[in-house]
Amino acid sequence: MENIWKAPEITGEIPHGDMPGDKVCIGDEHIRKAQVIFPLLREMIAERGEARTVVAVCGGSGVGKSEIASVLAYYLNDWGIGAYVLSGDNYPRRIPRDNDLERVRVYRVGGLRGLTAAGLVSEPVMKELRILWEQDRDADKAEGCAWLEVYQRAGRRALTGYLGTPAETDFDEVSGILADFHQGAREICLKRMGRETTELWYDRVDLSGTRVMIVEWTHGNSDELEGVDIPVLLNSTPAETLAHRRARNRDGKTDSAFTTMVLEIEQQKLEAQAHKARIILSKQGELLSYAEYRRRMADNQNA
Repeated sequence: MENIWKAPEITGEIPHGDMPGDKVCIGDEHIRKAQVIFPLLREMIAERGEARTVVAVCGGSGVGKSEIASVLAYYLNDWGIGAYVLSGDNYPRRIPRDNDLERVRVYRVGGLRGLTAAGLVSEPVMKELRILWEQDRDADKAEGCAWLEVYQRAGRRALTGYLGTPAETDFDEVSGILADFHQGAREICLKRMGRETTELWYDRVDLSGTRVMIVEWTHGNSDELEGVDIPVLLNSTPAETLAHRRARNRDGKTDSAFTTMVLEIEQQKLEAQAHKARIILSKQGELLSYAEYRRRMADNQNA
């Protein structure tokens, strides 16, 4: 293998992830970041010889996983190694709308249990809380309201126990797909999920010419997922993901306090898993060691 890699001009169609209806808007920034990642990724894949390789491109919501994974797949195909981009977002246990509702339910039930345990349930509290529910404002800043602070802390704990866990996502199914791929399966039935309960099906995908499967997914570096050979972490802070979520229209309440809480919890889980990443790329497109990553995250928290 040559030591120096020159990025090819992108002239053909770029392979996208397999999430139905997902908006993938590839820009110069995504191409530039993929060009930083690819030489190192190419080395790691070459070290594995002819073995099939699973690469996970992970990071917070809206950090550019889908776009960068697509460009990496293009470069792999140009190199002569077939690549397929699998979207982990096809494998939640509920369609997006129902999962959003379940997240809210988990948060609210957890909050109520916290109020009960603290002996703070009363008719006036419940009346005020129901108003906040109707306005979707029960995750807004408590502003010194003691009972609401208790509710929010307990709700957040409950939500942390749900997000990115087997209760929310079928990690076993994804791990089974990666095991089949590693074992040389020429065809694999892969799940497709839309936004309605009737939009659920499987496609039989020909992987006979594929040597690298790229899993683009927030939870691609999770301890619950088995079979990833090269985790790639795209780092960002929760605040940095909001603009991208707006562009992709990932939900209708992008700026809500509840969505911000979800992003913060996701970030905490990504940080806990970051030590396993073999490649870490900063928001600015710089390769980071794990020690450098920790310093940057600490600086961001202290800012």
